[in-house]
Amino acid sequence: MITNNIPPKNTNKKGILLVNLGSPKSTSVADVKDYLDEFLMDERVIDYRWIGRALLVQGIILKTRPAKSAEAYKTVWTEQGSPLIVITEQIKTKLQKLVDVPVEIGMRYAEPSIETGIQKLVDQGISEIVLFPLYPQYAMSTTETVIEKAESVRKKFFPNVKINYVQPFYNREIYIHCLAESIKEKLPEHFDALQFSYHGVPERHIYKTDPTKTCNLNDCCQRENNPSHQFCYRHQCFKTTELVLEKLNLPREKALVTFQSRLGKDKWIEPYTDETLENLPKKGVKNLAIVCPAFVSDCLETLEEISVEGKEEFLHAGGESFHYIPCLNDEDQWINVVKTLCEEKLNQFYLV
Repeated sequence: MITNNIPPKNTNKKGILLVNLGSPKSTSVADVKDYLDEFLMDERVIDYRWIGRALLVQGIILKTRPAKSAEAYKTVWTEQGSPLIVITEQIKTKLQKLVDVPVEIGMRYAEPSIETGIQKLVDQGISEIVLFPLYPQYAMSTTETVIEKAESVRKKFFPNVKINYVQPFYNREIYIHCLAESIKEKLPEHFDALQFSYHGVPERHIYKTDPTKTCNLNDCCQRENNPSHQFCYRHQCFKTTELVLEKLNLPREKALVTFQSRLGKDKWIEPYTDETLENLPKKGVKNLAIVCPAFVSDCLETLEEISVEGKEEFLHAGGESFHYIPCLNDEDQWINVVKTLCEEKLNQFYLV
C-alpha cells in the first residue's frame, strides 16, 4: 500500500500581524529622507492633492528636515536599532509564547512592511490573518491608513487571504486597566499635574473621518454618545484620559490633555503640548508628570520630543521636576491585552 507522507494542506490556518508606524532603517540622512518621503507623501498624513503634497514634501520639507531628524534619531537609537522596531519585536516575541498561531510584524512605512509581514505568514500556510494596528485611538493618519494599505496589498498580492482587523481599543476596560496600572506604578510620589500628551492631527482630519457629519470640535467631544465619537480621534483621546483618571482616582483638575508633533502652519487640534509646557510653571505647576497614551511603544516622539525637548522647555520655563512615564512597551499586562484583543478576532473567523 502506497501512502502519501505529505500532510494535507491546511487552507484555514490563522495568524497574527502586529502593525506599527515604522522607522528609518538607520540614522543616516539618506535613510531618514527615504522614510520621511514615504511617510509624508501618504495622502492620509498630509491630505493635500498630490501635486500640492509633492511640492510641500519633496520641494520643501525634504530639503532640510532629514538632517535634523537624523540627529534626533541618533539620540534614541539603540544597539539593536530603532526603539520602535525593537519594542514591536519584543511584543511579538512575548505574544508568540502565549498564542498557538504564528505572529509576525509589519510597519506602515519602511521595512518590515505590511506586505513583508503578510508574506511571512502566507509562507507558513496562513490564509486568515488578524491584523492589529497598534494605535489605541482611531485616526485617518494611523488606523485608517494601515487598513487601507493592508487592503491594497491584500487585493494585489494575496487575494485569497482574509484579514480581520482589531478595532481601536481606547475605551476597552482591559486596556484602560492596564494603562492605569502602568501609570500608577511609574508616577512620582509628588507631582502637581499629570499631563496626557497625545499625537496631534490637523483639525480637518477630524471632520474628514466623520461619515455622520455630526462632529463639532467646539463641544461634541465631551457630549455623551455623539454619533461621530467612533471616528473622532480628539474625543477618543479625552475619553481615554477620563477613564484612566477614574481608575487612578485622580481629580480632573490635577490632569490635562494636550496634543504634540504638529507640522506646518495648518490649524491642529488644541491645546498644544509645547505651548502648555512653557506656560505651566507660570500657573504654579512646578513638578510635572507626563504620559503619551497615543503610543503603545516608545519612539522618537516620546523619547526625544517629550522626554528630552519637552523636559528642556518645561525646566527652562521655571519648572522644577519633569517625570516622563514610558509607554506600555512590552510589559506583561499589555501583552495579555494584545493577546485578548487578537483572540477575539481569531474566534470571529470561526463564526463566519
